[in-house]
Amino acid sequence: MDGKPPAAVLSPALLLSAVCLCAAAADVLQPYDLLYDHAVRAFYDSDYEETARAMEGALRSHAQLRRTKVRCRPKCQDQHPFDGTFSDLRFFDVVLRRSACLVKCMEDKLGAQSRHKVSEDVVQDFNRRIPYNYLQLAYQKLKQPEKAAAAAHTYFQANPEHVEMGQNLEQYKVLEGVREQHFVDREVRPHQRCFTDAVKFYDKEDYEGAISLFEEALVEYFQADVACRALCQGPQKFEDHDHLRYRYSLLEVVSDHFTQVLHCEHECVRDLATRPGRLSPMENYLPLHYDYLQFAYFKVDRLEDALQCALTYLLFHDGEEFMTENVDFYREVLGHDGEPREDAARYLRRHKQELELLLMGSQIMGAEFTEGNYWSSTGGRNDLNRIPSSTDGGMEFVPISGKKIAAPQQLKEGGPLIYEGVQLVQNSGDLNGTQRALFDHIMSEQDCEELRNLAQAVTMAGDGYRGRTSPHTPNEKFEGATVLKTLQYGYEGRVPMKSARLFYNVSERARRIVESYFMLNSTLHFSYTHLVCRTAITGQQDHRNDLSHPIHADNCLLDPDAHECWKEPPAYTYRDYSALLYLNGDFDGGEFIFTEIDAKTVTASVKPKCGRMVSFSSGGENPHGVKAVTSGQRCAIALWFTLDPLFRELERLQADEVIQALDTQSVWSQSFSVNPKDEL
Repeated sequence: MDGKPPAAVLSPALLLSAVCLCAAAADVLQPYDLLYDHAVRAFYDSDYEETARAMEGALRSHAQLRRTKVRCRPKCQDQHPFDGTFSDLRFFDVVLRRSACLVKCMEDKLGAQSRHKVSEDVVQDFNRRIPYNYLQLAYQKLKQPEKAAAAAHTYFQANPEHVEMGQNLEQYKVLEGVREQHFVDREVRPHQRCFTDAVKFYDKEDYEGAISLFEEALVEYFQADVACRALCQGPQKFEDHDHLRYRYSLLEVVSDHFTQVLHCEHECVRDLATRPGRLSPMENYLPLHYDYLQFAYFKVDRLEDALQCALTYLLFHDGEEFMTENVDFYREVLGHDGEPREDAARYLRRHKQELELLLMGSQIMGAEFTEGNYWSSTGGRNDLNRIPSSTDGGMEFVPISGKKIAAPQQLKEGGPLIYEGVQLVQNSGDLNGTQRALFDHIMSEQDCEELRNLAQAVTMAGDGYRGRTSPHTPNEKFEGATVLKTLQYGYEGRVPMKSARLFYNVSERARRIVESYFMLNSTLHFSYTHLVCRTAITGQQDHRNDLSHPIHADNCLLDPDAHECWKEPPAYTYRDYSALLYLNGDFDGGEFIFTEIDAKTVTASVKPKCGRMVSFSSGGENPHGVKAVTSGQRCAIALWFTLDPLFRELERLQADEVIQALDTQSVWSQSFSVNPKDEL
């Protein structure tokens, strides 16, 4: 848990709020920020019962505040519409009446609205689901593992890079009394849950079940859109202006405010397609519902509905070839045309009108506005077929594009290995994937032994992970060192310079093999180079069910539930290829594994041994991890490469200079500081 405990002394206002918290009942909703503050204080006082009680109250208060805003704002708009007798006075009459309606509606449920104005820090904590981190720790202390599991799962959905929480979840899975149904996302968005479940039914070819859930997902989507728009109608920040000193005319103020509200509403398309903790939306999200539905309806012989959904899809992607052929097929079989769904057509009309107004408003405000690509057609159903594209009786299927996965330029392999003795053991086909290769004899037994001895002298616990000695599992110790640090030790006489140079030379050999074998048409640069060892901790190996390194991808954030890999920070998005060069095999466990994007289905397993190297492209096409090292020590050289010279490893460039200086009999004339990077 990061952060410091709050001050122990309560201000009079907070003391009063704490007294209010103890009341058996309250006439109005307690502000969620005060409940949250009270819960955090209780946590650091080790009062875990009060932590759980107050934090659950804060979450309920936050949800109730949101529901009230969503209900009251549209209600007051409906009660006080702008009618045909529009005039300046009528405009202000409606605005004032809506305002009075909103104040009454909100305060009937919440009390004075001023009590519910919270700081941006608290808002961000709830957006990041920080309360669930406190909750899972509190429930853990209270020995309520089923509630702790739910809280941990909820937090982890929005923070999948949080390694410790992932480890906690693995531990909860084996606790007595904890079942699969306890791992629920308490903040799940109904429209996304229905869509995900529908895809699962679809993949099982249960088309009736898929249809029901896709239709439910659409209902939930449009309801979520109404809620999202209602939440946009609150206060807005006036960029570059002090609102209290705002000196512009009434119409300019209204125009600025309206444009910002409208922009928020317009972005609801992106918000509803974005999973918790992600920056990027799911591609083609809303149109994809209609794509799935048209094929599912076709499979159950409901061609009228299939035609309607196909026509609806074309509202978003007019003239798209495959769907146009599907529409022609449906028309030919049915003998008549159809109409797209009116709710989707209305939705798109409003979206286009919003864009026109936003362009006008941004011009008035002098602010740049660029329309996003909300309906990217690259996102597609993850199956091999659409529908027959003709009615000749033959089942001629049109291929559909798969999910968009981050992959390097062109998928080639089989280039020369360039070094004598190096052997290709398995290619992508053998390893049941794409852009994967396994090599042997990259270096000799003597070289492996020399580098293992080097590792014992130069590696430091937690190197590359901000000093955390067990960054992936509490059952193993992790140690590492960079090329530059090793050369520095060699210059200082702490290790043989010959060994330090061997590390440098072997990593360069690995880079050249990867570049050649995958037939890259541009230079492959080092992104990060790490000599690493994982050691099983004695006495902590009984009944292990965790991994030495959890399943992940190297340049994107793996989302197994969504079958996506999000190429966005904190992932190292610039990494293009990866390699692991092993120094030994005399340990138990520690197999390297590839999986499907579900992070569960193992597609290939590699047993490390001296001189063996596995290499692969770094994207979501190659999820991978390491099985538990249950005894002994597993050492390897971990390498990541990039095709972008802007992201070359700085320490590697410095190491190049050191080698050049040594080769020209120069002296180490400057001290190089080692700045470890995080490893994914």
